[in-house]
Amino acid sequence: MTDHPLLSPDEPRIHEECSITESTFGPYTEIGRFSRVAYSSFGAYSYCDRACDIANAQVGKFANIASFVRIGATDHPLDRAALHHFMYRSASYWEDTPDDAAWFEKRRARRAVIGHDTWLGHNAQVKPEVTIGHGAVIASGAIVTKDVAPYTIVAGTPAKPIRERQPGPVADRLIALAWWDWNHNTLRARLDDFRQLQAEAFLEKYE
Repeated sequence: MTDHPLLSPDEPRIHEECSITESTFGPYTEIGRFSRVAYSSFGAYSYCDRACDIANAQVGKFANIASFVRIGATDHPLDRAALHHFMYRSASYWEDTPDDAAWFEKRRARRAVIGHDTWLGHNAQVKPEVTIGHGAVIASGAIVTKDVAPYTIVAGTPAKPIRERQPGPVADRLIALAWWDWNHNTLRARLDDFRQLQAEAFLEKYE
């Protein structure tokens, strides 16, 4: 028995007091309490912990997103006379003026991409139009402003590489193996090997 009820292959587990806007979720996904997810997609088995703010993002499979992570933070126009959102949320201020649909469309087009089997630590931020490669790790509190290579660990403000999570040749083999595409029954059948084998031994068995 387990203290945690089974996740569903058919619908995400969305905890209380979340805000979800035009987003899609794959099998066995979970959204922590107080989180906001807008105009985003979550691949199978991915989850975020409590109080995350995720917008305009493509999240791959098996992504591990810790609490208070922000992905795809919206921006303000730096080249105009003003920064304030009265310019584009205009309908909140004047009855005769609609919101600026073109501005919101531009925002939503600037998507952040989170790869498969990634780990984003507590309070990390990933800026719009940044890609986090498969297998990468973002340290707690990091602010990621540039793409992160697969199986690389980054930290700091702005985030910089610290070391490889797996050596390049091993990372390439893991990407080629693409275990994240295995079906649910296969994952269960090979669970003991996921738990017990180091990456190279795992590859030798299943390549």
